[in-house]
Amino acid sequence: MRQRWVSIAVLAAALFAINVVARLVIRFAFTDDSDAESRVSIGMFAVIGIVLATLAFRRCQRVPLATWLPDLAAAAGLGMLLTILIGPFASGDYPFSGGAGNFFSQIWLYAGFSIVGTLLGYWIATTLGRDYRSRSLKAYSQRQVSKPRRIVRR
Repeated sequence: MRQRWVSIAVLAAALFAINVVARLVIRFAFTDDSDAESRVSIGMFAVIGIVLATLAFRRCQRVPLATWLPDLAAAAGLGMLLTILIGPFASGDYPFSGGAGNFFSQIWLYAGFSIVGTLLGYWIATTLGRDYRSRSLKAYSQRQVSKPRRIVRR
């Protein structure tokens, strides 16, 4: 159980680190260019989605969906809270300095990219037949074919 929380915390910290790097790039390289700031922000959300897609793809091959999905969702939720509440301090702002619209748009963007990234990773693994359930069903069908048929006597 402890290892499970450690992996959740490490993933949340990695997602938060992606946000901090993006905020520092915006702070030092694009101070007055709002278009570049938007592109870097969208790029940050895309990187977060790609990281979650990669993890979903890898984890769904080893363990059932009910085991890895809550962990990934908890890590993404914790990463989102860190990004929204603590992340603005890295760029010299406060969490609500951009107004409520900016605050809630960050929540929606983070949630959207996280959900789409996770689904994309899982769907790719399922399409390729590499997810846990597909592999279990394949092993079951091969086992059933290899067993000789029992003759029923009356």
